[in-house]
Amino acid sequence: GIAHDFNNLLMAVLGSLELLRRRMPADPALLRLVDNARAGAERGASLTARMLSFARKQELHKTPIDLRQLIQGMQALLLSSLGPTIQLEVELPQRLARVKTDPNQLETALLNLAANARDAMAGEGRILIVAEQVTLPGEQHGLAAGRYVRLNVSDSGTGMDETTLKRAVEPFFTTKGVGKGTGLGLSMVHGLAEQSGGRLVLRSSPGAGTTAQIWLPALEDEPAAEPTHSPLPHDLPRRTTRPLSVLAVDDDELVLFGTAGMLEAAGHHVLTARSAAQALELLQVAKIDMLVTDHAMPLMSGAQLAAEVRASRPELPILLVSGYAELPSATPALPLQRLAKPFTQDQLLDAVEQLRADVC
Repeated sequence: GIAHDFNNLLMAVLGSLELLRRRMPADPALLRLVDNARAGAERGASLTARMLSFARKQELHKTPIDLRQLIQGMQALLLSSLGPTIQLEVELPQRLARVKTDPNQLETALLNLAANARDAMAGEGRILIVAEQVTLPGEQHGLAAGRYVRLNVSDSGTGMDETTLKRAVEPFFTTKGVGKGTGLGLSMVHGLAEQSGGRLVLRSSPGAGTTAQIWLPALEDEPAAEPTHSPLPHDLPRRTTRPLSVLAVDDDELVLFGTAGMLEAAGHHVLTARSAAQALELLQVAKIDMLVTDHAMPLMSGAQLAAEVRASRPELPILLVSGYAELPSATPALPLQRLAKPFTQDQLLDAVEQLRADVC
């Protein structure tokens, strides 16, 4: 709930800044100020995403992945991120069972662990990354008996005492100086591992370094499926087709103003509603080509609004916007296209064009 409220605030800030930047004169000093404000808001969005990760509420796009291939593909990025004073060693077996998780989130988790290891060694030392297949004969680390793939990230740093180790995955807990860490890196790894059916295990002692272990359930041997990646917003073609009549619905006036402004700047005609009830009234009297609605609204949620609209207008394209990472289990099971807050104008327009293409 806190993350949702922050996402609404950041949505209003980012949306207004983006619209402002498009209308400003080409003054480098002014543009730099706007860009700095946008960068700060985007950092805030990143923090809310990490909080959702800790709460195991982030939206994972899980797919069977080859962990060996993923790590090999990251080695160049890890080396450039860690710097020349860090000795990076990677040990991978020739064969390794696949795991099912979000590859992008796992890459981020590995980068977080490597960055933590670098900082624990004051920027100089050895980091060892090892992946191996392990069979647990019984319950261990809170995991049921079975086959797992274990990813170890070890450093030669100062290590942690027992008190620090117990608190290491708490959100916002950090041993770094003020302004040098958010205390959410390990929290995000913890959330990813548990949401993927595994566990994050930390082993450390003073003077002996730290080993972070990500345990993930191993998949049964089967032909590798081609990974499916959702296209990134900038990968989607921008279509120059006729303007749409869009009904935008959000109970937050600031967010609604920004969303409508983004759509209008692209040439679309926009009607706005502050509630689902008001939206239903407008749908009865106005010609609407597409509905863009927030999810978390009082009395009737966006998903419930979509279900009611679909009953009378099944052909109407609906885009569901949400600052939550996942929808409640009571949400009607509708195949709705979703867009996470905060979003940019390009992300909103790409979602609108993709939804238009899907129904054409």
